[in-house]
Order: sequence, then C-alpha cells, then structure tokens
Amino acid sequence: MSTMIKYEEKELKVVGTRPRRPDGVDKVTGRARYGADYKLPGQLIGKVLRSPHAHARIKSIDTSEAEALPGVKAVVTRDDFPDLAVEYAAAGELTINFHDVTRNMMAREKVLYDGHPVAAVAATCESIARAALKLIKVEYEVLPHVIDVVAAMQPDAPLLHEEQYTEGVKPRPEKPSNIAKRLEFKLGDVEAGFLLADVIIEREFNTKPVHQGYIEPQACLASYTEDGQAELWTSTQGHFVFRAQCAKLLQMDISKIRVTPTEIGGGFGGKNNIYNEPLAIALSRKSHRPVKMVMTREEVFRATGPTSGGNVKVKLGATKDGKITAAQAELSFQAGAYPGSSVSPASMCAFTRYDLQNVLVVGFDVTCNRPKVAAYRAPGAPIAVFGVESVIDEMAKKLGLDPIAFRLKNAARAGTQTYYGVKFGPIGYVETLEAARAHPHYSVPLGPNQGRGIATGFWFNIGNETSATLNINEDGTVTLMLGTIDVAGGSRAAMAMMVAEELGIAFDRVRPHIGDTSSLGFNFITAGSRGTFSSGMASVVAAREAIAKLRARVARIREVPLEAVVWQDGQARPAEASPHQFVPMSLADIAKVAGKTGGTIAGHAEINAQGAGPGFGTHIVDVEVDRQTGAIKILRYTVVQDVGRAIHPAYVEGQLQGGAVQGIGWALNEEYVYGADGILANPGFLDYRIPVASDLPFIDTVIVEVPNPNHPYGVRGCGEVPIIAPLAAIANAVENATGIRFCELPMSPPRVLHAMDKAAGKE
Repeated sequence: MSTMIKYEEKELKVVGTRPRRPDGVDKVTGRARYGADYKLPGQLIGKVLRSPHAHARIKSIDTSEAEALPGVKAVVTRDDFPDLAVEYAAAGELTINFHDVTRNMMAREKVLYDGHPVAAVAATCESIARAALKLIKVEYEVLPHVIDVVAAMQPDAPLLHEEQYTEGVKPRPEKPSNIAKRLEFKLGDVEAGFLLADVIIEREFNTKPVHQGYIEPQACLASYTEDGQAELWTSTQGHFVFRAQCAKLLQMDISKIRVTPTEIGGGFGGKNNIYNEPLAIALSRKSHRPVKMVMTREEVFRATGPTSGGNVKVKLGATKDGKITAAQAELSFQAGAYPGSSVSPASMCAFTRYDLQNVLVVGFDVTCNRPKVAAYRAPGAPIAVFGVESVIDEMAKKLGLDPIAFRLKNAARAGTQTYYGVKFGPIGYVETLEAARAHPHYSVPLGPNQGRGIATGFWFNIGNETSATLNINEDGTVTLMLGTIDVAGGSRAAMAMMVAEELGIAFDRVRPHIGDTSSLGFNFITAGSRGTFSSGMASVVAAREAIAKLRARVARIREVPLEAVVWQDGQARPAEASPHQFVPMSLADIAKVAGKTGGTIAGHAEINAQGAGPGFGTHIVDVEVDRQTGAIKILRYTVVQDVGRAIHPAYVEGQLQGGAVQGIGWALNEEYVYGADGILANPGFLDYRIPVASDLPFIDTVIVEVPNPNHPYGVRGCGEVPIIAPLAAIANAVENATGIRFCELPMSPPRVLHAMDKAAGKE
C-alpha cells in the first residue's frame, strides 16, 4: 500500500538524543564482516579478464588453454549468458536497461572501455586464476575511441553503438549518434524573461568524472546448488534489486536466489549496480563449488561506475534590483559505455532552489569510451549546480548585492512551482540562508590571498517500496528486521530510536538488523536519501501494529473493552475517561505471558513510502590560495542544512561533514586521467587523490529543522544535499581570493597557477 503518515508535534524522549550505535563495537573491534570476509568450504577464487583497449571489436575468444590448466574449474564468456532484449528498470536514482547491463557485465560484440570484462575464471587459488587469465586468447579489431563528452557529441566522432539514435528528438534522426537522449524541462517563456533582464551572464563549465571513493572494493561470494538454488553474499546498497537483476541476467526464478547483504564499507551510489555477482553465480553453477570474487582497487577504478563528467552551459538574466527574470542551462553528461547518465536528476536540481517564472533546462545523455557511470551521492546535481551557483555568485557581484541577500530575494518557499512539476510544501531553504548569514563564519575578517564563497544545494529525495518486521521477544526486548541497507552507518540506530519512541521503551531494548531477501518483502535500494525516511516510516507502521496487538492482548487479559486500553510510556494503561480500571501491564509483562494468552506478538509493514521531503543546504567556505604553487587550502567550512528532524544528530552531522569532504575532493583534486590510447592512467589512490584528514579543517554544521509534514517524525533525507554545494562554494571562494573565475574542475595546483600566471601577464 502507498503510505504517508502525517507529522505530529509531540514531546520526545529518544528521538533527538545521541545513543551509541548498535553496530559500532563490531566495527571498531574488527568483528564486523564485510564482503571479502565471507568464506565457504571448498570455495574457488574468481577473477575477470578485462579489455586492454578503449574500443575494439571482439573477433574471437579461445579459452581452451585456460580450461585445461590444473586447478581451473570453470570459465565463462559472453556465450554463457543469454542476450537480453531492451527492458528498463529502476536501480536507485538512475534507470538501467537489461540489454546494456548484460553487455556491461560481459562484453559481447565489442569492448567499449579499458577494463570491460571479456571472460571470467574460477580456480582453486588466486595465482592459478591469474595464470588462467593469461592463457585466454582474445582477438581484437581495435577501433577509434572517444573519451571527452563534447568530442563524443560531434557528428564525426567514433560511434559506440551503431543502433543508437537520439531519443527525445523529433523527427527521429536519420543517423546513429553517441547522443543517446535529449530531455527538456521548461517553465514559462525564457526568451521573454531575458528581454526583461538588465544584466545577462553566460558561462560554460566543465567537470571530470570522479569516483565515489569507497574504501571497500566490491566483493561477493556465490554458491549454486545442484537443485538450482543460489545463495549470494555481497557488499551492496540494495540486495533485493541485486537479486532481481541476477535472476534476469541468469534466467532464474527470483525465488531461487537468496541474497544476504554484508556490512558495506562505503557505497555513495557506487554499489547500486551489479558487476561480479552474476559472474560468481554462473561460475559456481558451472563448477559446482562456491565462488568468491573480490575486486582489486585497480579494477574498481577501471570497471565500476564513476559519476559523469559534464559540460554545462548556463545563462542567467536579472533586473538591477536583483530579481532573476530567466534561467537557462544546457547539460551534456557522459554516460560512459552505455546510456543512462545522471543528466535527468541534474536537470531537475539545476535551478530548483529559486522561485523562477521562466526556466529552460536541456540535457543530453552521451555515450563515450569510459566505464558505465553509476550514481554518486545526489547524482549529477553537483555538476549542474557548480555552473549555476557560480553564475549566481557572479550575478550578485555584478549587481553589487550580498550573495546571500541575492539568493534570499529569489529563494524557493512553500508554494513555489518547480519547473520539473512539483509544487513545494513546507521547506527550509530560506531558513538555511538566514542561519548562514547569522553564523559567525560569515562575518569573520579575511586575510591576504584568502576568499569566502557561498553556494546552495537542493535534492528531491525519494521513498518507494519498504518492509519491516518487529518481533516482541519473550523478555520484552524487541527485534527489528529491516530490508533497507545501512550504507552510511547509523540508519539502524535511527530506526531503533523511532521504534523505542513509539513503544515507550529504552533504545537499548531494540535490536535492529538487516534481513536477507528471504526474510522480508521487497525493499528498494538504499538511494535517493530514502533510508531513514522510508524505513523509518515502515518501522513506525510496524511498531503501531504491534502496539495495537499489545492493547488487544491486555484487553483480553484484563477482560475490558479494547477502547479502555491505551498505550503510554511503554505500558498498557486504562484510558483516562474509561470506567474500566485495571493494573497496567508493561511490555515485558505482556511478553512474559504471550505464549499463554494468544501467542507471539509482532508488527509488520509492507508499504510504498510517499511524501519524501526535499532537502536544502547552504555552505560557507574560506580558502587561501598559495600564489607560488597554486595550491588551495580550505581554512574553514560550515554546512547549514534543513534535515526535517535529526533523529540522531551525531549521525546527521557526520552525513553533512562527509558530503562536504567529498565535494572538496571533487573541487580540488579528483579526476579520471586518460592517455591518448584511452587507458586510465590513475587507477589507484596514489594517483587519484581523495582528501585526507590533513587536507581539511574541522567542518562545522548547523542543523535546521523544518519538519517534513509527510513523515511521523518529520524526516527529510539528509545524505545527498551536502555534496551538491561544495564545488561552487569553493570556486566562488577562489574567485573571491584571486579575482579569477574557474570554470573547469578540478582546481588543481597546476591549473590554478597557470590561470594566475596568465592573469598576471606572465604567459
């Protein structure tokens, strides 16, 4: 059923506190088991042979020598998997096409990027598996390749897919193209809006693909039995979605696959997609042995999805007094080898922080010879907002307005009609701007070569299918089984806190855990900041169902009408106005006699959570630019965000800080570097530079709480908004420090130094 439970203001005892996380001890002591920690007797080791070319036709594959190698128990290639027709499905914020998924899992006609899987082997040890890969003979016809998104859009660019014609264009193009899709969002009359403007600014921006940078590489263990049943243990953000995709790719019944999620060492959207999982099952099916597959860090970079690189063109018009009259953007996003970039959500987020009458956003989804992109925390939004918020900052300066005052003058509020269709209910964007302006950080003086930047972010958030089961144990404790993966570490605690609040018991009396795919009904993937929102709603529904059963049980025990029993402070008590008085019974009292009074007591929820509240944030950053080296130092950083209600404030603060850190890396250092041969040159953390502690100041957080009216505890997803603003905020701060507007990321020291030397006339 579609479920939306309205927010009720009430006194809270557990929600809003900071208890210790239930999974914390296992993680800090090393007891927690991640994907690579699982083992089965007799297991084999699986490895993948990957393409050494960016683009090539596969003429033949000979696995005979590898199969003859002692210790090799199975080899699979494209011939071991069915070809699938075009069929679309949701996988987080991005849509997949099974026709492409099967080809990304194992190349068929062509390899389309450096690292594309060509074959896989299972052997008794890793050294034999690696030796077997070297014995597989693949004959390639190397083809021209294209890496850059703008280059891929040119009519004469090397073509990845001969059957791909641009969707969203009428009439249908006569020739195939790397442009997979054109989409458009429109409100009002943008041309008329620009005629009303006193000032118009146009800029073009470019960003590079960046990886999610999770510490744990993808890992899985599969066991396929002789009766056609498969078990899979994997590091995933969505074990139900993985089950469905593996079943489709392997032509199995969903009921014959059981997926158990392991602890996950980071995901950020990068573990929404299947990679080795169907290969492991296929190898196990062929070898009759369990098969374990763990990616190396190089494989993670070469063959799993980074986010898109993008080309962003922004045009903004405003009156002299600071009213935006028209906003236009063109977004061209790399999808990688197969269509399906994050250009659609990026388009929806580009201008949505503002109450605008005339908007036009056009997006292009472009294939190129890179790994198929995956979601990355607010997929696409940071790229689009980098361009838009940079232009917003430039417009404020041209008009002589304070950057926060300019944003406040145009800010979205309750009732604002968005250009992608939704009309906002209660939102906290204005509150974040006002809190940022009032923060001491905003007024502290700056020194030489220092600058301050402001930028804002928006993410729409989602709900979707969610289930939960709540069991009352014999001693009055509660077991809460959830189906939404705890990606960030903390959502289990948040769910347990809401259940404890509902039941009126202590937090440590609730034990949450994540069930496998055979233990619960379907749960959508943990994406779109849906975890605490949707699973929180499901947990509340399950708790309230259990409370109804507890009340009914006490009514039977005490021989009073059901309406005479209320649940309050963890007890079944007489209703105040009821003539039927009785001795209250605690949860533990009821549980103790449950077996004699009707049996086990449990609550269940199988819902489609609706009413996700959008999130908004405002970031302030101070930087210092070294004019000798071009190095940018982050001096101070403050994140202000409306989270609806912070269930566990410490975890919310961690989400805000983590998003800001990833945005800092994106802005300053991170990028995929390809050679002229189309081969990735920096597939490791030595050369792909993510921020470390010494790169960062303490990141201050200000939690704004404008409750989401469509959630019992006012929750808005908070995990994705904080990565959106940093790119533009830092670029704006650097402009403030140097007078140079950087329109390309990352702002690495060589780029910054080159720009400063050019501005100073040294070149």
